[in-house]
Amino acid sequence: MLRVKKLTKKFGRKYANENVNLALDSGEIGVLLGPNGAGKSTTMKCILGLLSFDGEVTVGGKPVRSVEAKKILGYVPETPALYPMLTVREHFEFITRAYHLNSEKAREYAKELIERFRLTEVLDYYCKDLSKGMQQKVSIICALLPHPKLLLLDEPMMGLDPHAIKELRVMISELAEEGVAILISTHLISTVEGIWNKAYIMRKGQILSSHKKEEMVGIWAESLERIFFAETESYDSVWQTPSPAKTPAKHTNTVSRPNTSKKKKATNKKKKK
Repeated sequence: MLRVKKLTKKFGRKYANENVNLALDSGEIGVLLGPNGAGKSTTMKCILGLLSFDGEVTVGGKPVRSVEAKKILGYVPETPALYPMLTVREHFEFITRAYHLNSEKAREYAKELIERFRLTEVLDYYCKDLSKGMQQKVSIICALLPHPKLLLLDEPMMGLDPHAIKELRVMISELAEEGVAILISTHLISTVEGIWNKAYIMRKGQILSSHKKEEMVGIWAESLERIFFAETESYDSVWQTPSPAKTPAKHTNTVSRPNTSKKKKATNKKKKK
């Protein structure tokens, strides 16, 4: 559903992204992780076609800037981008008309989402009068109304209350079961534990490694946070190999994943010696 090949984005002489490659199939939940300044948001904006870039991005086999791709693409930005003088209800009506959706079906789906996110009491509030968490809920519903086949979520849990976070996690799993491909960029690793299929670790504008949950073993299959810190802070030797002699000792080369759980046990024995 999503194919990104050699995505490169420069701002002046500085590389924000360099040769980024990633792919998601229908029904996969991908997570884009990295420290601040790693290039995650820039990657998302390039995938959306909001920024010019070198490389290739296709959605459903169509170039991302094509109308065909835009019709099946949903996006929730980190900061809600809503019309301040439209009410919550009017936002949903606007999306219905903009995407030429069936009015009756769209209203039924909107009603379901409104109840799940507990927005019933603020339907006639102007969006400028809503809290950030409420605005985030409106933004999520606007992205879901057209039934996208690819959903991009940039820090979707920011500002949400515990109920909304739980509901969104359930909804993400439901959408994946329906065949929707989902890419989530987040710092809140705990919010995506247990629902991810594929993880991409970024640093300094590049993809350090990619990991499929189904291929992981032991504790690595259970902790996305452990994978993240092992890649970005070198806290576990299983994920790191010594640098060549010519390279300063403080630098390391990352390994894509441990081969087996037995390899980890062998490493521990060496440490005891």
